[in-house]
Amino acid sequence: MSIKMYGIKNCDTIKKARTWLEGHGVAYDFHDYKAAGIDRKSLESWVKEFGWETVLNRAGTTFKKLPDTEKEGLDADKAISLMLAQPSMIKRPMLDLGSRRLVGFKPEAYDAAFPE
Repeated sequence: MSIKMYGIKNCDTIKKARTWLEGHGVAYDFHDYKAAGIDRKSLESWVKEFGWETVLNRAGTTFKKLPDTEKEGLDADKAISLMLAQPSMIKRPMLDLGSRRLVGFKPEAYDAAFPE
């Protein structure tokens, strides 16, 4: 199984997820949004799978600093445009397991995805 983690290298949640994966001997490739960006097709598929409300990180400082006019009338298209412009607004990590994805880091979800 080829696993890819999407996120931002210096994010605390990413660090926790990486520590978990490495501690459980799970090999993965890391895609840094800041360094490599993200394509519209990936965002569209994640939004279709989970909903923009899950994929858009509205709790982060990048989103909170947006002018209120940018936050008004949010829908899938507007959320995707915001995330393309500022990838730090994408919920982290996005773990692509090939056949499915996990959004965010919860140790119990990782335990279930990678039973020992």
